[in-house]
Amino acid sequence: MTAASSLPVSPEAEVASPLLGQILVARGVIGPSDLERALELQGSMGGRLGSLLVRIGALSEEQLLAALSDQLGLPLAGRDVVLPEVEAWVVPGEEPVSVDWMQDQGVLIWQDPEGGLWCASRDPLDPVLQETLAYLYPAQDVQRVLAATQLMEGTLDKLGRGLLASGYGGDDVRHLRELAEEAPVVELVNSLLAQAVEQRASDIHLEPDEHQFVVRFRIDGVLYARLQLPRERFNAVASRLKLISGMDIAERRLPQDGRLSVRASGQAMDVRASALPGVHGESIVLRLLPKERKDLGLERLGMAPDHLALLGAWSREAHGILLVTGPTGSGKSTTLYATLAAADDGMKKIITVEDPVEFQLPRITQIQTHADIGLTFASALRSILRQDPDVIMVGEIRDRETAEIAIQSALTGHLVLSTVHTNDAIGAFTRLIDMGVEPFLVATPVKGLQAQRLVRRLCPHCARPAGHVLPAIAAEAAQWAARVLGDVPAQWREAVGCERCQHSGYRGRVGIYELIPVDEEMQQAVVAGASHAELKAMARARGCRFLREDGLLKAWQGVTSVEEVLRVTAV
Repeated sequence: MTAASSLPVSPEAEVASPLLGQILVARGVIGPSDLERALELQGSMGGRLGSLLVRIGALSEEQLLAALSDQLGLPLAGRDVVLPEVEAWVVPGEEPVSVDWMQDQGVLIWQDPEGGLWCASRDPLDPVLQETLAYLYPAQDVQRVLAATQLMEGTLDKLGRGLLASGYGGDDVRHLRELAEEAPVVELVNSLLAQAVEQRASDIHLEPDEHQFVVRFRIDGVLYARLQLPRERFNAVASRLKLISGMDIAERRLPQDGRLSVRASGQAMDVRASALPGVHGESIVLRLLPKERKDLGLERLGMAPDHLALLGAWSREAHGILLVTGPTGSGKSTTLYATLAAADDGMKKIITVEDPVEFQLPRITQIQTHADIGLTFASALRSILRQDPDVIMVGEIRDRETAEIAIQSALTGHLVLSTVHTNDAIGAFTRLIDMGVEPFLVATPVKGLQAQRLVRRLCPHCARPAGHVLPAIAAEAAQWAARVLGDVPAQWREAVGCERCQHSGYRGRVGIYELIPVDEEMQQAVVAGASHAELKAMARARGCRFLREDGLLKAWQGVTSVEEVLRVTAV
């Protein structure tokens, strides 16, 4: 039984089930189609309405419990009631109410300093539980509390042995498969996915330790711990994730990759899964990618006006190469997709080759690489050229063969967009030359270089004017603000933290950019073997600003903080 099954099983609660659905629809948490589907499932297979809604990915456990709390008039642990520290727990009554009994029943019973009794459970109106409490404490009024699965299991584990410790340790493949199909495990995994989508997480990390495993969400580029469960539960959760993502659940010694499509918290998501063997078990990471993106226009990238105009001009080039650089997770793919959308005027044939295809774009042919059958970037590029394309996007240039084919494509009248992993824009030249490409081939087709990072946006609800900004930083930002923004006053702000931003002070992210047009003089310098520093000086002489300076420009506008810019640009 899980918190997703928190809908009471009493006859009164069963009658109230449609009301729960009406509450959720009225709040906009689920749609009428979600409710109709869940009610059909309830009619055919039984079960609680709330549990079914969580299992089909229509909402998260937190949303369900909040609605149940209002429907039943019961407080919610962690929101209305704070659970006491472990040392303060008492197990009143006689032998039937032991720690083992509470763990087996999924119940927490404690006494407050005034002598009042509290009972937190996943099913607070369960008739059996009510009869037991009435028998044990006939003279006391027991206050019932709704509690989430994660909170219950974490607390119960601290009180004694891990929940279901004997049931999650088997190595037998059939046993693992059975565990992965059990309702509590299915609902826990679905709830984790729904929570991650609600909190705008880009990744979910499941990290096992000797005695426990931790679930962390990467939100706006920063990891936050969200859940801690007994280690004995990890095998079942890992098996579930591996099963639904197409991995081999019996293989624990080798790295594996998988993918799946899910619907979580009402959104359709593509999920990339990765399992990596560790000392205490497999580290599992899930990358969440929404299937529908409405923010793929160039104007939504957060670029300054001069950068936006330059990238727009590059997207209209008839031929050449545009290279976007930066580390993993810096938003390169989003920039490429936005540039493709800008290049798509309805009169061009656009083909991409990616690993993986992150977002599906209309009117564009997108190819997923499969190295195990020989469909690599290089082999796909050769075939693409026979499709009469105008614009080609290569997800990443990783080797000399791919680089040379991309360059030849650009030299023969195609616009090629791609990415390379470097620290700054100028480093793209060095990276391609290091791959073994001749300098004259590297320099000739390149039209523009771009580097980028993502900085966190200040939370609009709690950010406040900054108390102090270093004079040197203020002067540097003022110089660029005058050149790019005109007569716009400084709006320095700093992070505070509130419930809406989970007390981080930030909510969402925006890009900072470095765009360098490549002219004939710079091409000649690359062919002549100019150093990285020399090429960067040439870009500076042409009025290009670099990542840190573009970040300070956004801090000047109050979009982010100076501290965040310095953190991301490693100053």
